[in-house]
Amino acid sequence: MNDDQLSQEIRDANLTYLMLAQNVIRKDKAEALFRLGISEESADLIAMLSPAQILKIASSPMLLCRFRVDDDMVWGLLTNHTPTKVDNDATTRLHASILMAGRFDQAL
Repeated sequence: MNDDQLSQEIRDANLTYLMLAQNVIRKDKAEALFRLGISEESADLIAMLSPAQILKIASSPMLLCRFRVDDDMVWGLLTNHTPTKVDNDATTRLHASILMAGRFDQAL
């Protein structure tokens, strides 16, 4: 993958993320704050962006979204590579979500 292709992929990801974020925020702001891991101020700003503003922001060569999963335990739960006492996919994903939600609360 060359630099131009990487830049285009980042722009596409930014555009997709901003459009998705705006839709989720407008539909249910409280859920958006949790799912996107953003502040209320950021949500308000994203909700008010015009299509032209979204396109301009998306064209940044820097990826706007980031992984919130930053430890081995959560990655292990999400990828089923961590041995657990419960062999239930839904329970394992719920456990990972609870851990991530707790980290989001600490960041605020």
